[in-house]
Amino acid sequence: MLSKTLDEIEEAGSACVQSEQDVAALLRGLDYYGVLLIDERDGLGAGVRLKFTRQDVRQIVRLEGEGGIVASDDAP
Repeated sequence: MLSKTLDEIEEAGSACVQSEQDVAALLRGLDYYGVLLIDERDGLGAGVRLKFTRQDVRQIVRLEGEGGIVASDDAP
């Protein structure tokens, strides 16, 4: 059941998750892979982010400071 739900989410961008167990499994999987779900509050809207550790942030800053070809970070 969960595999079918994940397939629907990937194909359509959303899916109906009916079981509390499936919701819990999805949340554990997203957390494991570093996905942070942001609640809608203060009128700012809900969202999704990737979590980075301090070590990840230091590595990103180091890589960005190395120079090289500059490209747009905007995703199509």
